[in-house]
Amino acid sequence: MFRPISRRTALQGLGASLALPWLEAMSAPATASGNLSEPPLRMAFLFFPNGAVPKHWTPEGDAEDYELTPMLKPLANVKDDVTLLENLYNEQTEGRNGHWPKVPAWLSGGFVVRTSGRDIDTGGTSIDQFVARQIGDRTPLPSLELGVDQSRSGVDNVGGGFTRLYGSHIAWRDPHTPVPKEIVPQLAFDRLFRTGTSGPQLADLDPAHSPRIKSLQRDNSSVLDLVLEDARSLQKKVGTSDKGKIDEYLESVRSVEKRIENAMRPQMRWINEGKFEVPRPGPGIPETHEEHVRLMLDIMVLAFWTDTTRISTFMLGNAQTGRNFNFLDGINGSYHGLSHHRDDIKVRDQYERIGTWHVEQFAYLVDKMRSLDEGGKSLLENSMLMFGSSLKDGNRHDHHDLPLILAGGGKGTIKQGRRLRAPKDTPLCNLYLSMLHRMGIEADKFGDSTGTLEGLS
Repeated sequence: MFRPISRRTALQGLGASLALPWLEAMSAPATASGNLSEPPLRMAFLFFPNGAVPKHWTPEGDAEDYELTPMLKPLANVKDDVTLLENLYNEQTEGRNGHWPKVPAWLSGGFVVRTSGRDIDTGGTSIDQFVARQIGDRTPLPSLELGVDQSRSGVDNVGGGFTRLYGSHIAWRDPHTPVPKEIVPQLAFDRLFRTGTSGPQLADLDPAHSPRIKSLQRDNSSVLDLVLEDARSLQKKVGTSDKGKIDEYLESVRSVEKRIENAMRPQMRWINEGKFEVPRPGPGIPETHEEHVRLMLDIMVLAFWTDTTRISTFMLGNAQTGRNFNFLDGINGSYHGLSHHRDDIKVRDQYERIGTWHVEQFAYLVDKMRSLDEGGKSLLENSMLMFGSSLKDGNRHDHHDLPLILAGGGKGTIKQGRRLRAPKDTPLCNLYLSMLHRMGIEADKFGDSTGTLEGLS
């Protein structure tokens, strides 16, 4: 039986109180007013590393009349739901290192500064975070960042002295701040539902063993107040450079405060009928890589289906990932190592099989989303999903004519089931500007865009 709970309900822990986001249980049943009258538009960006085999990616033919190449064969059952995008690239990666600067630029079009890590600068905010800044307060989660590889630190001296952090993130809140991605399925799942089943509870802790806990219980300070207090105190003890970093951190805290304030107000949510159930994953990383990826894809779908967020990114691997895909027949070796096949057909075929496997995962996502009905259309029709890489040819590090696929109808604004050839070296940011407009965000420019991408509709 439905039991409403107070909008003032808060999470209590360690003597502090943290407001919950807006929950359906804080309102009347879904038939009451206050819900959206039609489904919202969602957007997602799925990145696979190390590029493709160009001649086995780009098909012959034109418009709707084209044959799927070997790497695109997994799209056979969803061909009518995808658009192959051609001749898009990021000019700011021209002449740069093979991998590191190309990954952050993939969603921003910015010029990535060479650095060992102290002065990170990607030259721009990623498109997902730009959108989250505009509409992220309409859902419990402004955006959802997923991945399968841990973030890497250190410097790649062989690769030109770039910090490896650049290759670990496609979502950037600003040119200096990557958005951490969640790689543990259970933790990603719990972000959607705030189950409260992980982490120590106050009842399990003995305040006598922790003066800090005892102090928190006594003054009932909020978590954010404590963070601000400590950060401002620290500012008095550090140099100018660190003060600037702390200022950025405080700005992030203020952003969290605003989100919590917004979360206390009823939000217009889309409530889907029917069910799409994903059991809560077990702890840790799944035993197989395929299970790991599929769980993350299901969690993304669930986040969209429940209108918990409308913006998501998924990194299917970091730049130069050394993952061994030996669970696939005939594969043995580092993914990045195999990408440098030097046209050795035996090595190239292994590299191509790994890339094809990634296309299979995207086809799984597309098929899953088109099977879910909402408002008389599919979840896919009410979405825009971009899949691709920051390299066209992993062997040569070519960044022209990036391998890109766009799925979803954009709520009837995107013509599907064809290939769309833009003029040679069209800015990828032209696509992003077009997507911004479809998300209801008025903008004249994004990154190095020269206009919207013609021919999408």
